[in-house]
Amino acid sequence: MENARRQPSSTIPRRNFLRAATGAAAFSILGGRSLADGRRRPAPNERLNLAAIGVGGMGAKNLSNCETENIVALCDVDSDYAAKSFDKYPNARRHRDYRVMFDKEKDIDAVIIATPDHTHAVIAMEAMRRGLCVYVQKPLAHAVWEARRMTEAAREHKVMTQMGNQGRSGDGIRMVKEWIDADLIGKVTEVHAWTNRPVWPQGIEVGRPAETPAVPESLDWNLWIGPAPMRPYHPTYHPNKWRAWWDFGTGSLGDLGCHILDVPFLSLKLKYPERVEGCISTYWEEFWKKTEPKNETFPRSTIVRYRFPAREGLPPVRLTWWDGGMMPPRPEELEPGRQMGDADGGVLFIGDKGKLMCGCYGKNPRLIPESRMKDFRPPEPSIPRIPHGLDGHEQDWVRSCKDGKPSSSHFDYSGPLSEMVLMGNLAVRYPGRELVWDGEKMEVSNDAEANAFVRSQYRDGWAL
Repeated sequence: MENARRQPSSTIPRRNFLRAATGAAAFSILGGRSLADGRRRPAPNERLNLAAIGVGGMGAKNLSNCETENIVALCDVDSDYAAKSFDKYPNARRHRDYRVMFDKEKDIDAVIIATPDHTHAVIAMEAMRRGLCVYVQKPLAHAVWEARRMTEAAREHKVMTQMGNQGRSGDGIRMVKEWIDADLIGKVTEVHAWTNRPVWPQGIEVGRPAETPAVPESLDWNLWIGPAPMRPYHPTYHPNKWRAWWDFGTGSLGDLGCHILDVPFLSLKLKYPERVEGCISTYWEEFWKKTEPKNETFPRSTIVRYRFPAREGLPPVRLTWWDGGMMPPRPEELEPGRQMGDADGGVLFIGDKGKLMCGCYGKNPRLIPESRMKDFRPPEPSIPRIPHGLDGHEQDWVRSCKDGKPSSSHFDYSGPLSEMVLMGNLAVRYPGRELVWDGEKMEVSNDAEANAFVRSQYRDGWAL
């Protein structure tokens, strides 16, 4: 059952009103501004008409940080999973299919997309084509080509964007960059980044489950599958466990890479790697018989080695990603018993004048050994801070939707970041090979098999 929407202060839908009113009179009443193609941008003192797609998990958190706005429509393929959000916003109209929502809801200004990774791109592209500002959970896409297309589409349609890597709005990542820019550890040529993920079942099952239980009445399985190849429903995919499966998720690297690798990506002005190599944990069915990866689930543990060229006066850098319990060598300068990073992971920068370590999101940066922090005076802040830091990430996007100034993780920034992360997953899919990457051409130049997975293949009826 659909509930009535909250309307703005005028009873006439805002876009219809602006089409009927003369420009000067309309903007004097509402304070809005028109864009080049005739669409409307709300003024800073107005509230956005906001929709959200995928509201049972992280989308619920994103919504709670946007309650300053008119939450007018909610969409989720599973009404039971989304029930808490549906109940929390009773005046928001409910939908199951995002395409139906877009067709019916004519006064939406912006949309939050927090669905499983494999559906990010198809939904966001449709929203941007309709002129809607978009907030898309990390990683931006499921495949490298999707991230590139989303970045291009944001420019083409001139919409305000944000990826849901909230660390990009935090103070920690800014402090790390300011310290590195101040030459506190010299030229950085080596970086290690790690996470405690996965924290879901992964790398255990070598094939798909054989059971085919009935689809819950609350769930539209066809819509959940979306552009991926169809397979029978099983609770090992939904809810919450889809991250482990290649067809739907992006594994540990996709989950935390856009948070943790964001720190060196910004601080060292990274973009496209020139070479990527992955190695993975293996599974032995019997002592003498090794099971080859079937690319159904991501492995339990991975190590991904990136090589970046010299750029903007900075030297080449080697960056290594560790997950699933794998960790980089402990620095000799690190005091005994001291934790590396924090509970979620961390980053270690190795320069020719010293070392710097931080936690996930760049939190709590410290020079090591700790004795270097004695009498330490950090450089004056040079990068503007986002109000409320990590918790202000959604509001930074809301602000951008109104004033037209880019948010902290707009797609021109987060698109290339997502491409870097997803290139790591391509190396995980083909472990033991060094993939030579031409970022401008978006091509694995030395491996045709790996190159075939740069671009997604969609089920009939689905496309970007």
